[in-house]
Amino acid sequence: MHIAPIPTLDDATNQIRLLTAEIVANEIIPNEHFLQQRDEHRRALYKDLQSKVKQAGLWAPHLPQEYGGMGIGFLNHAYMNEILAWSPYAAAIFGVVAPNSGNQKILIRYGTEAQKKKWLEPLVAGEMQSCFAMTEPDQPGSNPYAIQTRALRDGDDWVIKGHKWFVSNARRADFAIVMCRTEQEDDAGGARDKMTQIIVPTDTPGFEIVRSVPVWGHDGSDHCEIILDDVRVPLENQLGRTGSGHQAAQDRLGAGRVFHCMNCIGAMWRAFDMMVRRSIEREVHGGKLETKQFIQGFIADSYMDIQSARLMTIHTAEVIDRGGDARTNISAIKIFVPAAMQRVVDRAIQVHGALGVSSDTPLEAMYRAARNLRLADGPDEVHRILIAKNVLKRYHGGEGWDFGN
Repeated sequence: MHIAPIPTLDDATNQIRLLTAEIVANEIIPNEHFLQQRDEHRRALYKDLQSKVKQAGLWAPHLPQEYGGMGIGFLNHAYMNEILAWSPYAAAIFGVVAPNSGNQKILIRYGTEAQKKKWLEPLVAGEMQSCFAMTEPDQPGSNPYAIQTRALRDGDDWVIKGHKWFVSNARRADFAIVMCRTEQEDDAGGARDKMTQIIVPTDTPGFEIVRSVPVWGHDGSDHCEIILDDVRVPLENQLGRTGSGHQAAQDRLGAGRVFHCMNCIGAMWRAFDMMVRRSIEREVHGGKLETKQFIQGFIADSYMDIQSARLMTIHTAEVIDRGGDARTNISAIKIFVPAAMQRVVDRAIQVHGALGVSSDTPLEAMYRAARNLRLADGPDEVHRILIAKNVLKRYHGGEGWDFGN
């Protein structure tokens, strides 16, 4: 990992990047073999590395300082995250990993003081785990208005009945944030105002984990199918006002899409580094791989993919940081960056040959992750439609599109 200060950034941000690179390169990547195990040594290693991160002042970059985070803002987090994402284990070690990170942000924005005390503070401290239950097997994930899980008021309680799946981290979670349909006092709000997010402790009677959904042939995946069978929780577990669930989900998923793209940049960067080093070291058919024009084409194409994806993501973070309307930017990077990552990683796998598809390198896991992201947080096709609608709306309003902003 070769990380130098960026001349256009302030000293504090460059220092954050360099300190992050030092821990990721020297402490995490050399220990990845141990970090992928499921034993006591792994747990002890995680705790030790997390202590080093906290001592360096790099814990929870996505959170405000008053909640135990760094409070560095969206853009600085982007610059930090492209280093952090070199290793798939670094996010958890730095205290910023989905779904907990997204749930923390929602609790900060929509939670009451009592909810923050009960759920947020232990979550930030690592004393609790959480999950987010939104997607349903019988409804299209691309249409959040189609959700059928329903919460009905019964005295001082919500009673929830529904069916969810791809609920990441559910087996370890102490509580879930569940997206539900809720009854309104009147029907004036329309479909958007009928969704509500409710906190559900996972040990509540009626909360049942049916199975881990097999993903890419792995039976022990972390994505669970759950049934909520008349799950009863107090009304005080509701997040925000009744009917604010859709907006809360957009707040959560919009930021999450950018974080996913930040992660893609770091993964692409590492894949590119591995590919170039392999081409320099590997002898084949009378010469090094680097001398073959096909491989030189791989290097050039991957360089262009990474630069384009990185600059698009940084620009989106800049728009968010200054409070601009980043919806079109977010949809654009959500489509472009994972597809670029898939191309970059595919080339790196090809250069590594059989080694590339083995689990002896992180490449095959990167490839699967990139493919997943073309579906996660909304399929690419939906985001293409949103981009076109936003552009056409601007033109129909007598304006043009300003690519400089």
